[in-house]
Amino acid sequence: MKCVIIDDEPLAVELLEDFVRKIDSLELVSTFNNAIDAVSFINQNNVDLIFLDIQMPHFSGIEFLNTIEKKPLIIFTTAYSDYAVEGFNLGAVDYLVKPIPFHRFLKSVVRAQQILNPAAALQNITETTTTPESEQDFMFVRAEYENVKMNFSEILFIEGLKDYVKIYTTDNKFTLTLISLIKLENLLSSKGFSRIHRSYIINIKHVKSIQKNKVLISDKRIPISESYKTAFFEKINL
Repeated sequence: MKCVIIDDEPLAVELLEDFVRKIDSLELVSTFNNAIDAVSFINQNNVDLIFLDIQMPHFSGIEFLNTIEKKPLIIFTTAYSDYAVEGFNLGAVDYLVKPIPFHRFLKSVVRAQQILNPAAALQNITETTTTPESEQDFMFVRAEYENVKMNFSEILFIEGLKDYVKIYTTDNKFTLTLISLIKLENLLSSKGFSRIHRSYIINIKHVKSIQKNKVLISDKRIPISESYKTAFFEKINL
């Protein structure tokens, strides 16, 4: 299936690109960071499937879908569940809520393949990687003009700074990237990380000691807020 990704979040596009590469039956023909630029491309080219974000500035995914002449299969990818009913009413194949796990992405692709070619669907959908998504031990983040690979094991802690975060690593450096702390919390909570403060996520394996209201990681004492204390202590069995 020839597919297109339309999403205004660079990290979301990178994740979907990685997912697409893992599936032999998908061919990524283009990506767009806004729906307006994608309209003419979709109308002029053969596309089987679009991974479409809904909440985008100036021109939403819903508006895009109502504008294009050709109607490829649509899988909505969004951080909001509010539009699910409307999405299915528009004939979407599926509705994926971010952060999207790979097994859920694969299920949507199988569903799309069954619509296009029911007989070949189960034979043609194959993974080209030996590492399941649940075991993935790294992520890519956008820093300045490049995508930086961050190994989870090398992350000490993450500090939130309004729209940006600082990711501190074992080499005594940090990476500044534009992403919300809540998105990282959702991504990392099953990877041995814990939110202990509105401004901090920590890697539990790098904790040297725990005081009443602080943890020590490297030479940094990080506060534990009351609203996160109970969940954190339960996670580490204290």
